[in-house]
Amino acid sequence: MTEDTLQISFHGLDHSDAIEARIREKAATLERLAQHVIGLHVTVDAPHGRHHKGTLYSVRIDLRLPNGELAVSRTHRHDHSHEDVYAAIRDAFDAASRQLESHLRRQRGMVKHHDTVRGIGAPSTGRMTRP
Repeated sequence: MTEDTLQISFHGLDHSDAIEARIREKAATLERLAQHVIGLHVTVDAPHGRHHKGTLYSVRIDLRLPNGELAVSRTHRHDHSHEDVYAAIRDAFDAASRQLESHLRRQRGMVKHHDTVRGIGAPSTGRMTRP
């Protein structure tokens, strides 16, 4: 992924080469799913203020494609696994991958259609009689 395509922002925490490397690794996975990524902006946020259990990181991913845009935001106020920035990054990119795959299926027309042939996907019909 080129520098023009990928932008990484840090809010509430200092820049980290290790975090950036993990994001670049995950971004490459997204690019393999959709070869025509126009832009990818990843924001890692550590909210300000003191928290009782620790800092819960949030990650936002904005993905631009030729035929649409996807936005994923992972903020889990009650998921303490997100006290680990790498877990927050993993979860956000997993969600982005699922959304991207769904988007690509829709673009290719590969959505499920229910058969209307009697007996397959059609509602059951019947008649009630009194004994």
